[in-house]
Amino acid sequence: MASNEKEQQVVMNKKFIIPYWWKVVFAFTLGWMFINANKYFLNPILGEIGLEYSLNNSQLGLVNSIFFLTYTVAQIPAGAFSDKFGRKKLLVIGFILYGILTGISGLMAGFTGFLVARALAGFSSATYYGPQFALSSEAIPEKNRTEGSAIINSGSGLGIAFGFVLSSTLVLDKGMSWSVPFYIFGVLTVLVGILISVLVKEKNPDKESKQREQLVEPSKKGEKVSVLSLFKNRNLLITFLVLFCSIYGFTVVVTWLPKFLETERGFHGSQVGLISALVPLASIPGALIASYISDRSGRKKPLVFILIPVAAIALWATVYVDNTFLLILALLVYGLFGKIALDPILISSVSENVTPTAYGVAFSVFNFMGMLSSVIAPWFVGFLADKTGSMAAGFYSAVIVLIVGFFLMMFFKEDRKGKASLQQ
Repeated sequence: MASNEKEQQVVMNKKFIIPYWWKVVFAFTLGWMFINANKYFLNPILGEIGLEYSLNNSQLGLVNSIFFLTYTVAQIPAGAFSDKFGRKKLLVIGFILYGILTGISGLMAGFTGFLVARALAGFSSATYYGPQFALSSEAIPEKNRTEGSAIINSGSGLGIAFGFVLSSTLVLDKGMSWSVPFYIFGVLTVLVGILISVLVKEKNPDKESKQREQLVEPSKKGEKVSVLSLFKNRNLLITFLVLFCSIYGFTVVVTWLPKFLETERGFHGSQVGLISALVPLASIPGALIASYISDRSGRKKPLVFILIPVAAIALWATVYVDNTFLLILALLVYGLFGKIALDPILISSVSENVTPTAYGVAFSVFNFMGMLSSVIAPWFVGFLADKTGSMAAGFYSAVIVLIVGFFLMMFFKEDRKGKASLQQ
């Protein structure tokens, strides 16, 4: 009798054991939340930062551009270092340093020091992208990989929305100093970094590296993958450029929408953060729906030809309409059809147009090309606002860039079954 009770207890204990991959998904979802919250929470309070340092719009745009410049430049080296020294080690060290530098940014008395702190924060955050994808792919079972990745990626939208709402509430509603959100997000990021260190494991990197070499080297003989060869592939080149166009529009929205709502639509306080948060929140179901349709249909071009024009029209309407209801509707539509909905389709395009041995360099170049627009857009839109006296010109530039992406996609080669040849 006692033996049966022990067996039942063992069975019950097994039922309540949380699978390891669930822990990984939880940790990396929080990771994406705070990577993105720290990137964008300052946007609703850019005006307060501008008053502190006596900045014009071009200089305010530089605050984001300098962050994304160092983030973009460090992408490819970070991937190489993680393969050499260990993915988890580099990710955790970079993540905790990112939190510390976020907090330090709020302490800077001068604008130059603030820019340096933001540049270093951007550099340290670059250690997350590649290692996170590698570690989560290693941990999540293949049958659960799509849903696990979708949950992890949802952290991006949640983080942006959380950052917008918290910073606008504390600073614009409560009257706190603009530096307070920097301290809060700095501390929370360090804590999440420690949590990732505790929950996430990594296989022996040296042993794994040797196994990879044994498996991959025979297939690589006589084959040398270079960055230049990727740009010679028509589909890859188009995918990189369309991502650039898509991220340009998204960067314009998440950087300048709060200031646009405040200065040109008359919203105040936490209203600014709440309305701005609609875009990242709407993007979560948008990405899940777009991924599902793309997987079911097996084709990319027809879906892209819907997503990009609708996103462009929604951006145009955001600036053009005066009615509050229509403005909110336009932002929701952009969230559903915009950049984050397009991302999984473009990621799939990369994997289908290169051999598996080139995945590492291909995805590094993919992210590098996309993030270049995050370097250009904040400063350029601020420059246009200074020259024209309105934020509208910057949003219209995003519409034009999206239209360019639409026409580029016409040259993407795809057969009726949705398959693209590796030789373009």
